[in-house]
Amino acid sequence: MVRSMTGFGRGKLCENGLEVTVELKSVNHRYFEFSSRLPRGCAYLEEPLKDFCRGKISRGKLEISVTVEENGADSTLIEINEPFADAYIAALKKLSERYGIENDIKLSSLVCAADIFNVKKQQAAEETVTATVLAAADEALKGFIAMRETEGAKLERDVRRRAELILKKVEFVENRSPETVKAYREKLEQRIRELLCDATVDEQRLLTETAIFADKTAVDEETVRLRSHISQLCALLESDEPVGRKLDFIVQEMNREANTIGSKAQDIEIAHTVVDIKAEIEKIREQIQNIE
Repeated sequence: MVRSMTGFGRGKLCENGLEVTVELKSVNHRYFEFSSRLPRGCAYLEEPLKDFCRGKISRGKLEISVTVEENGADSTLIEINEPFADAYIAALKKLSERYGIENDIKLSSLVCAADIFNVKKQQAAEETVTATVLAAADEALKGFIAMRETEGAKLERDVRRRAELILKKVEFVENRSPETVKAYREKLEQRIRELLCDATVDEQRLLTETAIFADKTAVDEETVRLRSHISQLCALLESDEPVGRKLDFIVQEMNREANTIGSKAQDIEIAHTVVDIKAEIEKIREQIQNIE
């Protein structure tokens, strides 16, 4: 199945006390290029994510964004700031003694004091974070690949349609080419008669000149090769493997054959048809730049 190189996917997973979100997006690129935006302290995720994505994506400029939030009850550690508490209580007692105020220190009054507790977030183990992030990435890749396949199907339909148009125009060239040789013979014979004042025309010389013209303008080999290239192109569109680079090469060969036909053309209708063929080939080339 043909896949586009553009796509987007999002995966979210709440597991192992972690809330992980992974987003993938890609655009066209000749090769596989990977870049990532990771949470602070999670640089170790770079290589596992790159290897994971490379196993499923062969071409495209891929950007991956990861967020990791720890929401488990055991991810938070609260410690009493004992030096601060001791100093705070001592200060309250001194205040009570100096000004004759009742010492009614309660736990609630201590809790309201700033800095009485040290709150620390405990980081999950790297192995746990990596496993959870990769699971979320797998979910994101499912949507990402599905989008690529949907876009790829549209590209395939358009390329096939244009290939059919080219084949029709190639058929016209094949049918028209013998007519140009016949027209050349008739025009040459008429010109000779005018020059010789209707004298007898040397049939052998006429045949020779016509044969030379036919050989110079013959495009049979080029049209056969062009048909073969189109057949290969359509066959590759049915492949389950990434075919973008192969398609690009075939389109170059198609364009080469069209140029040769155009250089040999001695007929205005064939010349115009070749221009149309080259226009369709260029449109195919533009489309396959999006194919993985």
